[in-house]
This record gives sequence, C-alpha cells and structure tokens, in this order.
Amino acid sequence: MRISRLHLEAPLAEGETLTLDEDSAHYLRSVLRLRKGDALTVFNGDGREYAARIELASREHVRLAISEGRERDTESPLWTHLGLGIARGERMDYALQKAVELGVSRITPLFTEHCVVRLDEDRRDSRRQHWWRIVRGACEQSGRTRLPELDSPVRLDDWLPTVQGLRLFLDPHGGLGLPGLAPSVDERITLLSGPEGGFADAERALARTCGFTPVRLGPRILRTETAVVAALAAVQTLWGDWSARAAE
Repeated sequence: MRISRLHLEAPLAEGETLTLDEDSAHYLRSVLRLRKGDALTVFNGDGREYAARIELASREHVRLAISEGRERDTESPLWTHLGLGIARGERMDYALQKAVELGVSRITPLFTEHCVVRLDEDRRDSRRQHWWRIVRGACEQSGRTRLPELDSPVRLDDWLPTVQGLRLFLDPHGGLGLPGLAPSVDERITLLSGPEGGFADAERALARTCGFTPVRLGPRILRTETAVVAALAAVQTLWGDWSARAAE
C-alpha cells in the first residue's frame, strides 16, 4: 500500500507532535482522505523525511505524531534552471509538474512578446501561489525531499542577461542538437523554452546575444509543455541522473 506524502512548512523533529494549519489539515482530510491512526510521510524541504501518524483528526484540528526521520537524496547531480514562457492554464501546470518530476532545480516563469497570459500585480501573486501548489504537489508525488526554487514572473529581456553557465535555447530553427553541447564539470544548465506562440525574432536574437545556444529537439514542432518534458528528459539522460555515468 502506498504511503501518502505531505509537504509541511514547519520544523520537523522525531518524537514531536504537530498541529497542522488549516490548509494542510483540509488537504489531509478531504483530498488524501486520511483518518486517525493512518500513517503518512512528511517533509519540509530540508532533505529529510519523517514517518508520521495521525493522532487526532477532528473538524477543528489535525495533529500528527512525528517519528523516525531519515535523509533521502533524490536530487539530480545536474543543476537545471528552466526559463519558461508563460502558457495558458493546464499547459503551464503540466509543464511545471513534469519539470519537477524530472528533477528541475529552479523555475523562472517569463513574460514574452507572444505570451497570451497577462497578469496584473494581484493576479501575478495569486498565479504564483497556484504554481507553487503545483510544484509542491509534484514533489509530494515524486518523492523529492527538496523543493525547487520558483521565481516570481519576470520579463524575458530582464532575465536573459542574468543567467550564467551553459545556456540552451529550445528553438525549432536551431541547427545544433544536445549531445555535442555537454556542460563542463559542475557547470549549471539553463534551458529557455517558449510559450504557445514561440519567441519573436527579436527575442531569439537577444537570447543569442546573451550567450544562449539555439538547440533543436528533432525535426518536429513540439508544444510548449512537450518541449519542457523532452528537454529535461534529454539532459538527464545525457548528463544527469539518468546517464550511464550516474548509474556507475
């Protein structure tokens, strides 16, 4: 039987009891449908996870008894930063979820010229909170014990000059493939992926000026969410924890 995992934004220690906040209590009761006496695993993003059991589950309160903790390293040795053009609704959610499952280290949502999503300050905050719930849920599902960074959305032209390391721009017009672009030892990789409408010519030119190498993921045009999955799977296979080197 699969044990549910729950991320908590609270200090965790063996032998302690913890009363959940309202959101976590609601999720545990109404989504996971756990009851008094049920076992689960909890983590807070510090690299450890803890066995826990529900000690109290009332309409007002849910209290956990925390027991054995252990280190669990599920992070890829390859540090990856995804700059992601903001897509609509479920496409953006899917891209974020799968990026987390594939071990991404940091995600920056990007406003681009062809981005169809327009967010004022209030909607920007609420959308980021929604995206954060997607990221947290993907960590719970996939067994990660450290959460990737999720930045606030920024403009593409403000973000491009700030990035260091091996910079790869997913461009269907690119002439290079990934295998010949291996990072140096301990070098970080940034993947730049566009929204539904792709990048404008001026944005592609600026990316190249800022040190991004255009790379092509095969001869077919991929949807934005498919490109994210394909690129992260490819770099993990070539240089990350899917590679032959990682299996040695």
